[in-house]
Amino acid sequence: MKRRTILSLEQALSLPYATLRFVHKGWRVIRIESTPSGDGLPGDPNRYIGKRVAGDDRRSYFIAQNVGKEAIALNLKSPHGHEVLRRLIRELDADVFCCNTIPKRYAQLGIDPDTLRKAKPDLIWAGISAMGPDYPDAPGYDPATQAMAGFMELTGERDGPPMLCGVPLIDLKAGDELYASVMEALLDRAETGLARTIHVSMLQAAASWLITTLPLINFDPDPSEIGRVGNEHRKFIPTNAYPTSDGFIFMAIGSDVQWKRLTEIAKFASVANTVRRTNEGRHAERAAIHADIAAVTRRHPIAELLNDLKRATIPCAPINTIRQVAELEAVARKMTTTALPDGRVLRLQPPSVDLLGPTHMGFAPRYGEHSRAVLAEAGFSGAECDDLVASGIVHDGAAGA
Repeated sequence: MKRRTILSLEQALSLPYATLRFVHKGWRVIRIESTPSGDGLPGDPNRYIGKRVAGDDRRSYFIAQNVGKEAIALNLKSPHGHEVLRRLIRELDADVFCCNTIPKRYAQLGIDPDTLRKAKPDLIWAGISAMGPDYPDAPGYDPATQAMAGFMELTGERDGPPMLCGVPLIDLKAGDELYASVMEALLDRAETGLARTIHVSMLQAAASWLITTLPLINFDPDPSEIGRVGNEHRKFIPTNAYPTSDGFIFMAIGSDVQWKRLTEIAKFASVANTVRRTNEGRHAERAAIHADIAAVTRRHPIAELLNDLKRATIPCAPINTIRQVAELEAVARKMTTTALPDGRVLRLQPPSVDLLGPTHMGFAPRYGEHSRAVLAEAGFSGAECDDLVASGIVHDGAAGA
């Protein structure tokens, strides 16, 4: 079976995360970065974020989303660079080209679908941008899109300021949409022989997740239904984080049957009354219910409460730190790994679903690490590679090159 090959002009998180999912499938991902321009550090800015891990250009924020990839540096501001890219696509028999630059630069960089399909007519083309090609100048940044898409309006305390989510949800959502769309396009191509152009709008992808809030504006909603409610659920009462004698616990009541089971626990019997038997009634006494439950939970330790709630099959969980999540048996045994140049093994995040192949990935590549090898594979001679490096069309990662 042919190993799929993806060329990806990528930086930051959204697209590197998407192409990592292809790496997890055993596909070949060659990330393309810009050649040095004299304006700041070369290549993906994320290379230089966080603690130094391996040299200056592989720091902690860059590693996890770029394991298992190859890296080349190519000057796409030059027509000669455009020619090199098209030759790579043709000679490497690339299946997919991806990018996450602003749409107005597609033609300038020679990466627009029509141009690249001159090299390979059945090439699948996929791009992530802030708002799609109809808004060619808009830059795409997760925090700004969280603000624009209403996520910040939905996150935070009821009477507090808007807040960002602690996870870059929109970057990751956009990456998942590109991954899924490419897989669908490959299936279509296998059946029809036709290529597809895919545009993932970060804003549209984010808005698609507003399924429990945005449609409610048709029904004259209460502000609490489409605004911030802290750790509460907008519909199911009680759902919240509650104080304990040694921290916090999260509990979620999703039905009247679960409420009945909760109030049958001796220590919670005092929170029951006739009105609260139904979720509608509990809405009417929302604030009082939370206060009553907190008055109970703060007298008991987390372990005791978890034991009581789990025996009653009430959805509940401790509020773990990230270090504690890493030690959860269900997470720890699923983690992917990579190895530092000195051989030390690093545990990374688990894949979204179990992998059919290896879970150990090669370490994230140095800037321009594979430029010469990839060019040679595409038929460029040693002398041609030397000329491309000398002319600034290609950077091979060598110091002072």
